[in-house]
Amino acid sequence: MNWRSTHAHWGLVAKTFHWLVALGIFVMAGIGLYMVGLPLGLAKLKVYLLHKALGITVLALVLLRLLWRLVDRHPRYPAGMPRWQVGAARASHALLYLLLLAVPVSGWVYNSASGFPLPWFGLVDLPAIAPVSKPLAHLALTVHKTAFWTLAALVLLHIAAALEHHVRRRDTVLTRMLPWRTARTQADCEGDPP
Repeated sequence: MNWRSTHAHWGLVAKTFHWLVALGIFVMAGIGLYMVGLPLGLAKLKVYLLHKALGITVLALVLLRLLWRLVDRHPRYPAGMPRWQVGAARASHALLYLLLLAVPVSGWVYNSASGFPLPWFGLVDLPAIAPVSKPLAHLALTVHKTAFWTLAALVLLHIAAALEHHVRRRDTVLTRMLPWRTARTQADCEGDPP
């Protein structure tokens, strides 16, 4: 498997970033939904610290993925894909990236505005990125929750679209991103990259 992407399939680096970020989203969602129901105490504090550290890790992975995307070639859309689907794919990917940044950054702003420290797995304390402010903390938490639920809905739509391409259209949109498979053929791809 190539490190870099080709016009027919995603490379190892792009696939690795995709699946690490996907795993991070699902782990963070599980932890986030679990921790809000915990009673105040040491256990809740430990789960919150884990949530914060993982959130910063996901943010770093997303930033690295965006940097890689600037220098890596993008596979082409499958042959015969309608223009509206190409436009929808581009728009949904742009919104995914925006939300992947908005969720952890709004969490970091909330943490900073609340006056809490932000240790990263006990190795380094990250700086505050906002002044202590109750109104700002409230706003950041609202943005964090709204962005999370919007991201969750968009991820489900993303999965549904990939499955629709695989099951109904029988093209390579899904298989070329799977970590254990490559695209079936290069001949069924044409058009502009995503």
